[in-house]
Amino acid sequence: MIIEKPTEYRASHITFDFAQDSWQINQYWDLRRQIFCEEQQIFTGSDRDSIDDKALPIIAESSYTGFLDQVVGIVRIDERSPGVWWGGRLGVAKSYRKLARFQTSGLFNDQHPIYPFTQTIGGALIFKAVSTALTLGCREFYAYVQEQNVTFFNRMHWQTGDPLHVFGKLHYHMKCDLEFYTPSQKSLYQLKCIVS
Repeated sequence: MIIEKPTEYRASHITFDFAQDSWQINQYWDLRRQIFCEEQQIFTGSDRDSIDDKALPIIAESSYTGFLDQVVGIVRIDERSPGVWWGGRLGVAKSYRKLARFQTSGLFNDQHPIYPFTQTIGGALIFKAVSTALTLGCREFYAYVQEQNVTFFNRMHWQTGDPLHVFGKLHYHMKCDLEFYTPSQKSLYQLKCIVS
């Protein structure tokens, strides 16, 4: 008798929001630790830094039987000077990295998907990050992107700049082409709910 290990459950509906409830915040930090400390071994123990004090933590959440219960993607954004925003710590849980067909909420203003941002959870997180920053007055958006992800960012309408080493790994300074993104009314509503 052959007993096969069942495949891990992957939700096909992903919600994009800001980490605000304690379980979301805890899972946000846990996923960052798993990706950047354990898997990539860029940091030891924790990847937290002073940027986290002012950054907005954006999450992709999956649901089971209609209840949001797992953070499966992360990114943070912060404004470093008026109108100049940066994204960082983009990551997706291993079991969700190849998920290519999924429904979204909290992402597009009119719920009509915009290609190529629905091809991967990472792409959708990039859209959420940039569209949120645009809503908050962004005029320029940058990131340091690991070498293996440059082509992916190019497909998301980012321009490749100079190479540099960040935390011992080769990265590229990249700039987002904002004309392919729209300000997010969904993000504005979600942020107002956090403040009120």
